[in-house]
Amino acid sequence: MSRLDLKTRWARRLRTARDIYEEIFFAPYRSQIYREYRDRRDLFLLLSFSDLTGVPNPVGFYTLELYPELIEQFHEWHQHMGLEKAPEGGFRCC
Repeated sequence: MSRLDLKTRWARRLRTARDIYEEIFFAPYRSQIYREYRDRRDLFLLLSFSDLTGVPNPVGFYTLELYPELIEQFHEWHQHMGLEKAPEGGFRCC
């Protein structure tokens, strides 16, 4: 048996052990982890686009650089927040 085969077998076993570990410990909490992630992302997007919703944004100058990256998520976010159309104020996504 070559050294490379032994190394790949051990890597495969470690990967399998890691997958089992993740399923045992993380699977019951996966939905809660995703929910917390979604809530934090929604808050971040609200703070980033707060000037569009009518709330003054004290750090608007710093969030301008993020707009090109976040604009793709904005449409999904405002529908998730219950706004059928994007708030008036700058650009349209719908």
